[in-house]
Amino acid sequence: MFSVNPKFAVEKKDKNYGRFIIEPLPYGYGMTLGNSLRRVLLTSLLGSAIVQVKIEGVKHEFDVIPGVKEDVVEIILNLKKVKIKLDKPSVVLNLDVKGPGVVAAKSIDVPTGVTILNPDQAIATLSSPKTRLKMELLVEQGMGFLPAEERESSEIGVIPIDAIHAPVLRVDYSISATRVGRMTNFDKLTLEISTDGSIDPQEALK
Repeated sequence: MFSVNPKFAVEKKDKNYGRFIIEPLPYGYGMTLGNSLRRVLLTSLLGSAIVQVKIEGVKHEFDVIPGVKEDVVEIILNLKKVKIKLDKPSVVLNLDVKGPGVVAAKSIDVPTGVTILNPDQAIATLSSPKTRLKMELLVEQGMGFLPAEERESSEIGVIPIDAIHAPVLRVDYSISATRVGRMTNFDKLTLEISTDGSIDPQEALK
């Protein structure tokens, strides 16, 4: 029986993106492996996300904050875009800023072991020196998507947030033909992985 030994190669890689080649594979295995890897990479890797917020003076997500351009719903949407790397299961972070100006993720006070991966991500816009934005953020590690409805809190002012924990943002793959000796009915799997920067694309594959 003819056997093949697939080889793994890195075609291109930086901290957020990698393109990898796996070949040769028996005919049809490229699609099977590509599908499986894509599913696992998007849903089964540990990542971190803000899962709830408590904003001083705010009782619910439909409130408005005097002196803040964005309403609370918009602020929550911006918080969902903040990418955080943790070295522990959970952490409470604080933000306390006075205006005027744009408040970005770099204004969040972070302890050792916590990294804001996109510090320039805007959170809110404060209109005057008298405007103060103070909030408490709960960040947790997890896998996949956690809807806010599953984190309902009885505490007034605690607002759950839809959390996307997945550190891998996108996975694309393609199959092309390759040959072993005179035989041409083998698959070549090209895999492209984009991450949020909290995990190396090649590490994600291991």
